[in-house]
Amino acid sequence: MSIRVRELTKTYDTQRAVNGISFEIPSGRVVGFLGPNGAGKSTTMKMITGYLMPDSGEVSVNGRDIRKDLSAIQADIGYLPEHNPLYTEMYVREFLSFAAKLSGVARNVRERVEDIIDRTGLRPEAQKRIHQLSKGYRQRVGLAQALIHNPAVLILDEPTSGLDPNQVSEIRNLIRDISADKTILLSTHIMQEVEAMCDHVIIINKGIIVVDEELNTLRNAHSELFHRVRFKMEMPINLMHQLPGVHSVERVKEGEYRLKLREAEGIEENLFRLAVEQQNILLEQNRERKSLESLFQSLTTEQRNG
Repeated sequence: MSIRVRELTKTYDTQRAVNGISFEIPSGRVVGFLGPNGAGKSTTMKMITGYLMPDSGEVSVNGRDIRKDLSAIQADIGYLPEHNPLYTEMYVREFLSFAAKLSGVARNVRERVEDIIDRTGLRPEAQKRIHQLSKGYRQRVGLAQALIHNPAVLILDEPTSGLDPNQVSEIRNLIRDISADKTILLSTHIMQEVEAMCDHVIIINKGIIVVDEELNTLRNAHSELFHRVRFKMEMPINLMHQLPGVHSVERVKEGEYRLKLREAEGIEENLFRLAVEQQNILLEQNRERKSLESLFQSLTTEQRNG
């Protein structure tokens, strides 16, 4: 087990930022850590990395307790905070060499720096000072410093915050590339981030975990399932409503309908047979699910109101 959190709590003055949360992340997983602003994501990540000590509860990384083996844990973790702290007057290579030595890389520092420059796509900008870089390339430098000591675990807090769409796509691709041999906890409130990069989802709101599930399980368990179908001619709604698994039918426009399903098995074949029986022509059909963004909004709203 790469990351194990048990009954973790943190309070600022009278505000309970993290309220007794527990979760586990196995090795080699990419987990999306979702929540609205102020939900407790950054506080939790700081406690996992040892930058902040919990008021109570336990954190272990690769079997080591955060209170007993902090130095060893931090050697296993690469951390990119939300506000990427960089020495902007330093050159890219100079900064990464400095970061490598701080992270305990004792030998072959130059080779390690050149390797991580290639791995993070920094080669075209490697000769520049950091303040000369675009924000997207600065994020790459932040990821490079998090990776420089080849950690087993990566903690990434809002890694695409403030980037333009092209930069977001570049950073997502980079994270996907490095996820092959890392355990990654990725904090975000952007649902597309999770769908693009993650296979497991933890949702936190007001310091409490709302969901801790596989991404596909979350969709199947919480999402409503719809099916759009288009015929050449009008189709009687009552006949579609009688098909197995159909909960309700809505006419969208002439010949086009939206079916809400209790279950999806066999719906395509049943609609095709119905079209043949009614001497109609089925032109198009496709499945719809409630988006992850809608799920997120409904789950966090339910938790706030509960």
